[in-house]
Amino acid sequence: MNALNNPTHVYRVQRSTTSSTFGLSLLGLCVLILLSAPLWADRASLRLVVEFAYYLALAQMWNLLAGYAGLVSVGQQAFVGLGGYLLFMLASQFGVPPLAAVLLSGVLVALLAIPTALIVFRLRGAYFAIGTWVVAEVFRLGLAQMSSLGGGSGQSLPAAIVRQIGNDRDGRETLIYFTALAIAIAAVAVVYFLLRSRQGLALASIRDSEPASGSLGVDTFRTKLMVYVLAAGCTGVVGALIFLQKLRISPDAAFNLQDWTAVVIFIVIIGGIGTLEGPLIGTLIYFVLRGCLAQYGALYMIILGVVAVVMMLKAPQGVWGLISERLGWQVFPMQRRLSVHPHP
Repeated sequence: MNALNNPTHVYRVQRSTTSSTFGLSLLGLCVLILLSAPLWADRASLRLVVEFAYYLALAQMWNLLAGYAGLVSVGQQAFVGLGGYLLFMLASQFGVPPLAAVLLSGVLVALLAIPTALIVFRLRGAYFAIGTWVVAEVFRLGLAQMSSLGGGSGQSLPAAIVRQIGNDRDGRETLIYFTALAIAIAAVAVVYFLLRSRQGLALASIRDSEPASGSLGVDTFRTKLMVYVLAAGCTGVVGALIFLQKLRISPDAAFNLQDWTAVVIFIVIIGGIGTLEGPLIGTLIYFVLRGCLAQYGALYMIILGVVAVVMMLKAPQGVWGLISERLGWQVFPMQRRLSVHPHP
């Protein structure tokens, strides 16, 4: 007898699986360990975790754009740089407290992303990607001409502002550490709950077929604009945090293509584009490779490029995509499943 027609069974629609429950529990344990790190870890380790956190957040935002909305941008450094410069401007020229300036920078970057989107959305495919890079270069060159922000040589955060973050170096680094963890967790949570919402269904349909989704009533332009602005705002927050930690900013550092876009694309491709777990796995792999290969200078970047090309040829779904395909594991389940249980 078909189980669906059997009145002695109870049917439940659920998302969680055994692997997702175990994975989320493991992630929760890792977060608890990281929260306690200032009590036992040295300063270098804390800085490494901060760097890991902001690369994870950047990767989640780029993955949201390219993996779900089909917006392959190579100009995300624009929003990193804008976030950093807005932090310096708000804190030093308008007296906004540094941590409040980090969040406000994200809001302002999101607002600036709206007219930017209206320009680059006129382009498609490779032209869109090139357009985002051109926009980033325009911002870099424009800010390099502003003497009030240090011009081409940049500026350091005034000592009075630095003291507002913390009275001593350990206090400042601890505060930045917890802020970085909060931003990384928030970035993952935002993407997770967005993809589980109605907008997530719209994004899934756009990713599968934009013309078909439009014919079914999905407002593709508004959905893409929402994702673009959201990703820009979150990237701006991360950029503000990065340069709050560095205490100095310059146009070349703030709008660096290699640091804030190329590395992020590598992380997402290696980990698995179009999955929430992919950026996490990719960030781990990147930091391991960097730790093992950074001593080899230019050869380090060549090896990273070779790894990325091999991965795209042999496993275009990325490491996590390969694991999920072979073993069926999921940490952040998106699809609903019908489970059948005997009636009690």
